Amino acid sequence: MRLAIEQTGGLPSIDFQVSEAARAIFGEHEENLRAIEDVLKVKLSTRGTKLFIDGQSHDVVMVRKLLEQIRELQEAGHFIDAGDVGHAAQMLASGRVSSLKDVFLDKILVSAKRRIIAPKSVNQKIYIDAIRKNDVVFGIGPAGTGKTYLAVAMAVAALSRGDVERIILTRPAVEAGEKLGFLPGDLAEKINPYLRPLYDALNDMLSPETVQRHVERDIIEVAPLAFMRGRTLNDAFVIFDEAQNSTPEQMKMFLTRLGFNSKAVITGDVTQIDLARGAESGLVIIQRILQGLPGLAFIHLSKDDVVRHPLVQAIIQAYDDYQSRMEGGPATPASAPVPAASLPVSDPPEGRGDEPEDVHALGE
Repeated sequence: MRLAIEQTGGLPSIDFQVSEAARAIFGEHEENLRAIEDVLKVKLSTRGTKLFIDGQSHDVVMVRKLLEQIRELQEAGHFIDAGDVGHAAQMLASGRVSSLKDVFLDKILVSAKRRIIAPKSVNQKIYIDAIRKNDVVFGIGPAGTGKTYLAVAMAVAALSRGDVERIILTRPAVEAGEKLGFLPGDLAEKINPYLRPLYDALNDMLSPETVQRHVERDIIEVAPLAFMRGRTLNDAFVIFDEAQNSTPEQMKMFLTRLGFNSKAVITGDVTQIDLARGAESGLVIIQRILQGLPGLAFIHLSKDDVVRHPLVQAIIQAYDDYQSRMEGGPATPASAPVPAASLPVSDPPEGRGDEPEDVHALGE
């Protein structure tokens, strides 16, 4: 239903008429409105069920379009918080998507906690569509953009559908500036801290009992990159995480492990390389080697796709600005657009029985 804009006291206003509907749109303590103000640079105020918009005429139109689509998502049963509202405002304002439903309602997986895992940004949508269409996908971007979390969700969904027989998660055992080699324990106990984030993602999607059972039966394998050498990975969904910490030789070794009916997703952040000074990153080099090769895709995510604490975006922006100053270039604009890309619209995945109690989107 189209929202009507009226003039009240000299300002454009929208009357939601029903208090429950107004509260759902405004958010708790009007946090949804604050998120819209931050992105669209308008001033929003309320009186009862009325929302007043102080901004240019095109801003008023954008606010109305955004609120109409937020209401449609809510009516479709999608829980939307202030973070989602901010991402929604960014997407519509960028002009890269016309319908928020194409992104927010593209269900990947219903987790064991009965939460729907779905993309939260245009680039995340492009990323999961690329995984659906290609056998090898590289997801490159800063921390918190959902690279690993989305890949694990896609892997779990593929396993549950019977598309693959197992999931293999791997990381290079490279220390992030810390020395863990002298910790007590056997090899497995020393390596486990490197692999913990992968287990965390699995445990967020499957029950701990299911994860443990799959690990015992080798349906799910979490192992260091070195353990991939000499293997052929058939009927598997393979995720290579923290790939920026691989050497070019290790990257080649991993990519040539892929067997029949398998899919590989390689994720990493080229701004957080922990290799020894002077060593080349396999994730950096591979972009020059394989770019344009059929059957694979490179998807770049940016700070605008960060789905962690709001400060994470600001921190990434600050580091980018600092790096630009050190290199003698101009600072990156706070609202710098990511590279243009079309948003492919795919058929929504099939459901998995009864609809969940709530809907959740993702972090990395």
